[in-house]
Amino acid sequence: DEKIYDAYVIYPKNHTSEANFVEYFVYQVMPDILENKCGYKLCIYGRDIYPGEDAASAIEKRMQKSRRLIILLTHQLINSKEDAYDQHIALYNALIQSDTKVILLEMEKIGTYGKLQESLRFIIKQQGTIKWKEEHTVHPQSPNSKFWKQVRYHMPLAHRAS
Repeated sequence: DEKIYDAYVIYPKNHTSEANFVEYFVYQVMPDILENKCGYKLCIYGRDIYPGEDAASAIEKRMQKSRRLIILLTHQLINSKEDAYDQHIALYNALIQSDTKVILLEMEKIGTYGKLQESLRFIIKQQGTIKWKEEHTVHPQSPNSKFWKQVRYHMPLAHRAS
């Protein structure tokens, strides 16, 4: 396939205290585990898409070159209008063209899914979410923790360089 990335990561991009954890998770934890320890290649906005690029078309192109979409569900992402664009494209591609699988990471307890876009609720109904409870575990950075095993289960087979 013509894919460059194993997954494109969608996360809330405003700066609140909860977003600081999410950004730490997106820029530090995910690359450490999925890239360094498991051999995947992620596309992360702000790291792989640069200021000055036409964001809309860059996002769309990167998503098309990704085998999976990882969406970090937080209250902020659900209530934010700002990220609606890449979410909208992602869900459209995943559901309509159905060539991209979506992995939903529930980063904080969402409770009722009533506020979510219908397309997200559809995906949750089909496959559920992977809940981040790692702050209670001894080794949140371990690729063998239950959370990361679930994430890896939904990821494509890693193409390790031999």
